[in-house]
Amino acid sequence: MELRDSVTKENLLRAFAGESQARNRYTFAAGLCRQNKLPVLEEIFLYTAGQEKEHAEVFYNHLKQGGCENVTITANYPIDLPDQPVKLLELARGHELEEHGDIYPAFAGKAEEEGFAEVARHFRQIAEIEKVHAQRFERFAKLMRENKLFVSDVETGWICLNCGHVVTGKQAPAKCPVCSHEQGYFIRLELSPYER
Repeated sequence: MELRDSVTKENLLRAFAGESQARNRYTFAAGLCRQNKLPVLEEIFLYTAGQEKEHAEVFYNHLKQGGCENVTITANYPIDLPDQPVKLLELARGHELEEHGDIYPAFAGKAEEEGFAEVARHFRQIAEIEKVHAQRFERFAKLMRENKLFVSDVETGWICLNCGHVVTGKQAPAKCPVCSHEQGYFIRLELSPYER
């Protein structure tokens, strides 16, 4: 079967559109977090948005390689209405879990059935990444709900996302002693994506 004659072609476009929209929703959420003086959450959303862009590119490349010039689909995509960062984190978690648990496994099964093993592999691999995204969003939503984004029960390292200064304590400083950026720039050192 040729990709342009398959259901997988439509699923690839749905996935491309979904990832593209997720990237934009997360970029919008990042802007809201910046307005709320939460650059650390802004960075989490932008970090994830960059990964969504890469997922979209994987799906788009399959469509290009399959010679699919125009694809018509009907699909539903979420509009995240809340203006509270914690609510946006919770909604993002839900969207990611839906891709992980329902959407991409179904798309992978169809791709396999139609003989597109490489596409099926990518759907499954990206589904696992979406699970990681969901866990990331939940971790930060939980910290927000518990008022522990900048407070810890134990001594821990905090890194300023602006200048890289690291301090140890039960609470992130109100202001970075090096660059004077506000507390919203601090993240637990163990949660910084580059310090593991």
